[in-house]
Amino acid sequence: MESVRMYRTAPLGKRPRWWTELPLIAVVYAVYSAGRLLVRGDVQSAVDHGLSILDLEKTFRINFEHPLNRLFTEHASLGIPADFAYASLHYLLTPALLIWLFKCRPADYRPLRTWLMVSTLIGLIGFTLLPTCPPRLLDPGYGFVDTMAQYGSYGWWGGEASAPRGLGGLTNQYAAMPSLHVGWALWCGVVLWRYGRTTWAKIAGVGYPLAITIIVMGTANHYFLDAVAGAVVMGVGFLLARPVLRLVERIQGRFRATADAETTETPASVSAGCETSAGTALPRSTPSGAGAPRVRSGAPERHREADASDQIPRQPAHGEAVDSHPDGAAAATR
Repeated sequence: MESVRMYRTAPLGKRPRWWTELPLIAVVYAVYSAGRLLVRGDVQSAVDHGLSILDLEKTFRINFEHPLNRLFTEHASLGIPADFAYASLHYLLTPALLIWLFKCRPADYRPLRTWLMVSTLIGLIGFTLLPTCPPRLLDPGYGFVDTMAQYGSYGWWGGEASAPRGLGGLTNQYAAMPSLHVGWALWCGVVLWRYGRTTWAKIAGVGYPLAITIIVMGTANHYFLDAVAGAVVMGVGFLLARPVLRLVERIQGRFRATADAETTETPASVSAGCETSAGTALPRSTPSGAGAPRVRSGAPERHREADASDQIPRQPAHGEAVDSHPDGAAAATR
């Protein structure tokens, strides 16, 4: 899948910090879960939306959930494993792949994590705008059997979706459109196909999304169009992941720049740019024959101590006349 190529946002070898990533993922999932509960909507409108989807599928003969549900209902060897997969795999495989990316592919982790999060929030918008009754909650006259209720004695779930017994009230059973079971499975498939190192990993990358699509329809938890909508949501999330990540990095960069500007201090200028303390002489070399070095204005004057060599008379060179008379006698002689 060369078209699914994510860009790198972090230098190689620079790992994200787990103590920032874990709370971020927890917050997004908490928003997603809370949002599903808050947007339950009217049951009758959810049923109407479900029937509209079913009628549309029948018109185009794409209501694949009918034969699959009959198959899972009649054969427990298919229905029970399918129920276990529906109730658990998206809670296990998706976080496992996130952890693997975090540890082994740090440069690719952030764009793939952002893709998953953006798609999940888009799905939440879908639950809000279009509450949909799943096939298993329709009137039995429409030909669907809730396999989760039929095989409930084999697992931890009750008759209310995949929630554990007694916790069905904490789920929104009318959030069928889009199917994020299929969406997350598609994300896992892309990760396995692109980054898997073995042939089996690539086979799983293709087989896992297809298997989940069949399972959500066979267990009567989603319509075929729900699965299609889940794939579309992931496509939109993929397209938005790059600009969202750039926006986040730009905002973080501005915060860092503001913090750096507040903590940076300008050093004071001393003695017209010379960082010297008062009374400290700067060593300067004077060329031979040159006059005494100039004293900088404002600098303290230092008295040069008389050198002892100045008091010693100069000895005449060989052959040079020696003037033994004082200066006054010499002048009188002339």
